[in-house]
Amino acid sequence: MRDTILNSLLAAAHGLSDEQKEFQKMAFDFAAHEMSPHMAEWDEKEIFPVETMRKAAQLGFGGIYVQPEVGGSGLSRLDTSVIFEALSTGCVSTTAYISIHNMCNWMIDTFGNTEQREKFCPELCTMDKFASYCLTEPGSGSDAASLLTTAKLEGDHYILNGSKAFISGGGDTDVYIVMCRTGGKGPKGISCVVVEKDTPGLSFGKKEKKVGWNSQPTRAVILEDCHVPVTNRLGQEGQGFNIAMRGLNGGRINIASCSLGAAHACVQLARDHLLVRKQFGEALSNNQFLQFKLAEMATKLVASRLLLREAAVALQESRSDAVSLCSMAKLFVTDECFNICNQALQMHGGYGYLKDYAVQQFVRDIRVHQILEGMYTPCKSVKNKILFSMRGV
Repeated sequence: MRDTILNSLLAAAHGLSDEQKEFQKMAFDFAAHEMSPHMAEWDEKEIFPVETMRKAAQLGFGGIYVQPEVGGSGLSRLDTSVIFEALSTGCVSTTAYISIHNMCNWMIDTFGNTEQREKFCPELCTMDKFASYCLTEPGSGSDAASLLTTAKLEGDHYILNGSKAFISGGGDTDVYIVMCRTGGKGPKGISCVVVEKDTPGLSFGKKEKKVGWNSQPTRAVILEDCHVPVTNRLGQEGQGFNIAMRGLNGGRINIASCSLGAAHACVQLARDHLLVRKQFGEALSNNQFLQFKLAEMATKLVASRLLLREAAVALQESRSDAVSLCSMAKLFVTDECFNICNQALQMHGGYGYLKDYAVQQFVRDIRVHQILEGMYTPCKSVKNKILFSMRGV
């Protein structure tokens, strides 16, 4: 009976439409057959699984919330969260990159003009080309509005100089969404341009050695007198910071969904381990303390999922509380899901620390989710909205 209840909770289908359940099943099946069997190898050998991701794109996962007229699937933010949770049960690192690629694709689809959308989006949706998001710099992480990369207008080109740090896909991708300073200090001086691979002046740092996320390369992106056509600017000059933050609202939902998938998988792994591991003459699953721990993990998983899906719906509907909910959900879900995965590793005992057991890779891969995409929105007005909304709590 207990196992039946746990399975129903892990099914993650509560409240979903029949169509959403189909998306979810498709993603779970893809994760189980195309990703999970290779997850450890991709991690150990640091393989960027291009062909596997292109198979995912054939299912519509290269432009999940991009408009159909440029090759996207046109799905909602909730649909997207459901898909990324399911895919992450097969490989968090690869799914996290797919989520970043989707965010970049959406930014071009949303803020680009007709020519830009038709030029870039179709090949990004098929994943014939891959994208990277370039905001963070060596001296500006959470304080993104202080970025120093400059873009000086000369004729019909911008001349970019500066560097970006911790760029997922850097050096292996084809399209770089770069935030750069075309005006004065602060957020209103920032613009957004698309820099294409092989543009003169574009180069990359060494491939970083990371604790997790090893199936996606991470490098610095270096811009030295990099000539980018004005026609590659998304939106108007000075709109770049707003574009970056709009992208990150969805990015927070996406990355939290990846944490959710890892926690989902780890609860199952812990449950399965407790059923087969025996100590003191009986299965660990008969130990009441461990039963309580597993119940707590399942409870936190479901609570995280409910908050995250509420935030996804708020973002889709452009509600006034959307930005606050996206930030809250990202903070809560990435923290709680890491704790779930870490507890699952603890339940495995010494075996959980061996690379033969997948639980340790889930722990390593989602630890960075508590760092990137920002816990809190740096915009003062958003902080004020959160404080104001709490007066009625």
